[in-house]
Amino acid sequence: MSRALQPSEELVELDAEAVRSWCARTLDALGREREEIDAINVYPVADGDTGTNLYLTAEAAHRAVEAVFDVCEPDTAETVRAMAHGALVGARGNSGTILSQLFRGMAGVLAEGCDGDHLARALAEAARAARQAVAHPVEGTILTVASAAAGACAAGGGLVEVARKAHDGAGTALAATSGQLAVLERAGVVDAGGRGLVTVLGALLETVTGQAPPSPVTAPAAPAPREERCPTEGGPAYEVIYLLEADDAAVELLRARLDALGESLVVVGGDGLWNVHVHVDDAGAAVEAGVEAGRPHRIRITHFASDTEAADGRGEPAQRAVVAVVPGEGLAGLCAEAGATTVRTRPGEQPTGDELVDAIRRAHAREVVLLPNDAESRQTAVAAAERVRAEGIRVALIPTRAAVQGIAALAVHEPGRRFDEDVVAMTAAAGATRYAELAVAERQSFTSAGVCQAGDVLGLIEGDVAVIGEDLTETARTVLDRMLSAGGELVTLVVADDAPPELAPDLERHVRRGYLAVDTITYHAGAGAPPLLIGVE
Repeated sequence: MSRALQPSEELVELDAEAVRSWCARTLDALGREREEIDAINVYPVADGDTGTNLYLTAEAAHRAVEAVFDVCEPDTAETVRAMAHGALVGARGNSGTILSQLFRGMAGVLAEGCDGDHLARALAEAARAARQAVAHPVEGTILTVASAAAGACAAGGGLVEVARKAHDGAGTALAATSGQLAVLERAGVVDAGGRGLVTVLGALLETVTGQAPPSPVTAPAAPAPREERCPTEGGPAYEVIYLLEADDAAVELLRARLDALGESLVVVGGDGLWNVHVHVDDAGAAVEAGVEAGRPHRIRITHFASDTEAADGRGEPAQRAVVAVVPGEGLAGLCAEAGATTVRTRPGEQPTGDELVDAIRRAHAREVVLLPNDAESRQTAVAAAERVRAEGIRVALIPTRAAVQGIAALAVHEPGRRFDEDVVAMTAAAGATRYAELAVAERQSFTSAGVCQAGDVLGLIEGDVAVIGEDLTETARTVLDRMLSAGGELVTLVVADDAPPELAPDLERHVRRGYLAVDTITYHAGAGAPPLLIGVE
């Protein structure tokens, strides 16, 4: 942690250590005020988690900054970019997603300079970028507070002067939010997201002056008890958030599609990486839209309220099936035991659209969950789903990119639940599973891990070659260690018939010895599968 300023000291320019300090102070402040902010969260959904989401977003930003300092002595530009990137990747909820875009907007200007004039310009760019990211901006929210902060210091000045004007302007705007939104006025509170932004700007002011500003006004009057508040009624049932790798043109189409599907749409990011947030009734369709736009991952789906009615509205479970694409006869049998209709493939092959359509029809169900289990098959799966929807079959495509993700989804599948709830649970399970595969190189080639020779063992993590080795077991251990370095609770091993017989037992012992809290489960893929598939949940 950087040196704390004495109360008599003031900064004239933000350097890398000051930005680091700002991140740490923001995290500390949001940690202290998280419960208070949660307690006043009534818009856009009264789910009481805005403070928590802002804290988790700030934690991701802080973690990214600390990671940069762990490996080098970064300059200011590198530090602010790390802060923005960390917030983008770790953004949670509506307000957290907007906060990440505010950081991103500021980073672009602060990378050029960090005096008072640059800070004023950075705040203006942040407010503009955040409004542009929200499909339908609403006054009386964090956007209003951000614009007020930028407007208060538009004339520029010294760093301390700008930081103080921005904080004061944001605080004044925050107090007025209760009169701008009826739901806030009924609850007797100010906007929770705006309240969090004032806290972030307060941490900045403390960073440049060495003195903590007074806490902002939370409510113009005593807030009503939580159970008496008036949340927005009739809103969508699910919050869907995911990271998306896609180009700008695809994201513009995605915005239009998600805007038609739901509300509270926020799409932030750029340079090929985006954070997508939307409230919808059809969570599967929101995820599928991401699949069509690019590569979604880190998918998080939250059900706002419990609804136990059956999918057909008559209290009876709808007829449902799962169609899974799997390599190897052993996996096909395993998935069939779990109730899935399977499409078998060979390593390196993808199913055709006709094969997927035929499998969906063979399932004889009104509702079908489709698990392609291969990143290369997603467009084929999207097209197949569209074909059978024209026949009146409801299809949800879960963008599983490996068989182990499909296994994780099947493990939580419950036909008796409402269709959307089942899709949410299966999508969350698949999205929480990192995957790897071991293969044997057929020829010399260039990979992301270097040049491999024919016969080398390749360890692919999330589709990219990460390890090149000579021995299958040693390479598998290395891959496991890399995956578990990021944490995990359950390792799934899927072993082909032609793999060495001691491979699975050796890896199970390796996990038990090195990772005491991690469980291991092994499946046999049978013939026609890659030597080893690994999943880490």
